[in-house]
Amino acid sequence: VEILHRLYYKGNPERLTSLEEERMKLDIAQQVYDLREEAGLTQKQLAKQVGVSESVIRDLEDTEYEGDAFLMLCRIAKAIGKQVELRIVPLKIECPRPA
Repeated sequence: VEILHRLYYKGNPERLTSLEEERMKLDIAQQVYDLREEAGLTQKQLAKQVGVSESVIRDLEDTEYEGDAFLMLCRIAKAIGKQVELRIVPLKIECPRPA
């Protein structure tokens, strides 16, 4: 992984940004899945509670959702009686600086 990172990502701000976006999508996908499983709901049942189509939940869990995934995560959490907390943590990878 280190070699791949060095070859394809290090020093390439666009790729680093893309990588971080994909990591966030994956984290949100896992959160949605975990919340749904914890609530004992199917994708269809959760979609009904949130007021969206089943495909929205499926796309979120598959990291294919094209909308604002964070906003949808907040809606899902609220629909099952939870809330999302945002926190800032130390960097795991180098973030690109704005141009």
